Amino acid sequence: VQLVESGGGLVQAGGSLRLSCAASGHTFSNYAMGWFRQPLGKEREFVAGIGWTGRTTKYADSVKGRFTISRDNAEKTVYLQMSGLKPEDTAVYYCATGTAAWPTLTQSGYDYWGQGTQVTVSS
Repeated sequence: VQLVESGGGLVQAGGSLRLSCAASGHTFSNYAMGWFRQPLGKEREFVAGIGWTGRTTKYADSVKGRFTISRDNAEKTVYLQMSGLKPEDTAVYYCATGTAAWPTLTQSGYDYWGQGTQVTVSS
């Protein structure tokens, strides 16, 4: 399984970015997808997750109302639309997948990870 993130960059506070994660090597439409992030010097943390149909989503409290996760099973891609960005959103963002159909909030629920994409929010 390969996951390739894109869409990161530098943005001013209050701005928006859309991250993409293209998957290959497994039956994308059968499995949940998740986004995690790791600020410099801190632990990796859950951001958002989406079930195999796209109807079930979960969000960290810190991003609720600002971030939206979605997926396109035909394109084998998961997205993270980020709005109202804050400096504390600065981190490397990773997408992940595993063998579960429903999203989990813990890293242990995912078996495959992308290489990450840097998001930097300036104040």
